[in-house]
Amino acid sequence: MQNLTSRITRTAKASSSLRDFLFNEAPSSSSWLPKRSFSVFSSRQHGQNPQKEAIPGDFLKWGLFGFCRTSRFASGFTPLQPKPLDSIMDLDRAKNRSPEDLASIWDDYHLGRGHIGLTMKAKLYRLLEQRSSDCRYFVIPLWRGSGYTTMFSQVQLPHMLFTGLEDYKARGTQAAPYFTASFYTEFAESKDLVLIRGDIVFTSKLSDEEAKWLLETALSFYLNDVRYKLVERFNKETRDFEFKDVLRALDMPDL
Repeated sequence: MQNLTSRITRTAKASSSLRDFLFNEAPSSSSWLPKRSFSVFSSRQHGQNPQKEAIPGDFLKWGLFGFCRTSRFASGFTPLQPKPLDSIMDLDRAKNRSPEDLASIWDDYHLGRGHIGLTMKAKLYRLLEQRSSDCRYFVIPLWRGSGYTTMFSQVQLPHMLFTGLEDYKARGTQAAPYFTASFYTEFAESKDLVLIRGDIVFTSKLSDEEAKWLLETALSFYLNDVRYKLVERFNKETRDFEFKDVLRALDMPDL
């Protein structure tokens, strides 16, 4: 995507010195602790109507997925307590960096550490907020070998979470997320920059490369006008949703 930046061609010496300068986080730390499965937020606590949060119910035509009309995805995930940004980086020092430098440093910092670092423009984040407010769910095929596995996603900003569709079918709201992403908006106003940190909860389920592709692809379906029509159809006109349209959008064969 044009507005997502993931820079991987930095010199090791420069990247190391900038990381030491800006980042507070220990190299082995992880902002997510995979101790709890995702479960439904308390509707009373958050003032939400659980019926409005239900995943679109008519999946009977989806013989591939085997959903029934009463299927639900978690109306919200129990947060896995992502680290606040000021515990990861020195915000005072970061304020003095240009948006381009900050994006490069952020991306480089997460390379090879079991995390994914991306950035996006504040305008795109606001569009993501708008579109995900009533279209939170989607399904994305992740190609592996000669076939694909289907991932199920939920956007509940500032978080985005992914689990395997088969795990959700087997465990429902007790299924654990494979991969989570947090969006940090501290520099949205001053630098027109939103920092995105993805954390692989189960490295046995996803590689770094797969997680990065999954996050970028999921964002593309919300931020691209043509692709977003499929997200809308999935959430609002489920009877008309065809998974093969997602495959076609990603140039994947309909197996």
